[in-house]
Order: sequence, then C-alpha cells, then structure tokens
Amino acid sequence: MPEIPRRKPGTKVVLLTPERVLERAARRFLDERTSTCVKCGSAFVDHEPAFMHCRYCGAMVRLANRPLAAQEEFELRSGLRVAS
Repeated sequence: MPEIPRRKPGTKVVLLTPERVLERAARRFLDERTSTCVKCGSAFVDHEPAFMHCRYCGAMVRLANRPLAAQEEFELRSGLRVAS
C-alpha cells in the first residue's frame, strides 16, 4: 500500500472559494492606463487596446473593461500573430 504524502512544515493550504477566485482575478486588472510599469516602475511601456506591456521586464497587465476583439485586431494588423 502506498504511503499518504504528509504536509511539509511551513506549507499553507488555501481553499479556493468563488469569492477568493474573484478577488484574485480583480488584482490582475488595471482600471486605467498608467505611464509606468506596475511591476518594475519602468516608463518603457507600450499601450495596447486591452493590455499594457512593459518592454523592460516583460510584464503584461490586462486593462479592465477593454474589448479583447480590439486587441485581436491590433495583433493581426501589427503582425504580432498570423491570422488563423
């Protein structure tokens, strides 16, 4: 019979409830565009229709309430991806 794995000291068990999932998702969006990266503070950022992309650290942050259809059109027109 296989042994049941035991928790290592210092580990944390987090229960995923709908409220916690929504709370985590809300932290991943920006309400408005900023002129600096939220991760590293660099001002070397590109503004896209639905995202803000930091060219220094590579962070991509989703902007809240922005249509992903506009982002897809932006990516296709700028050559960032090939139409499929």
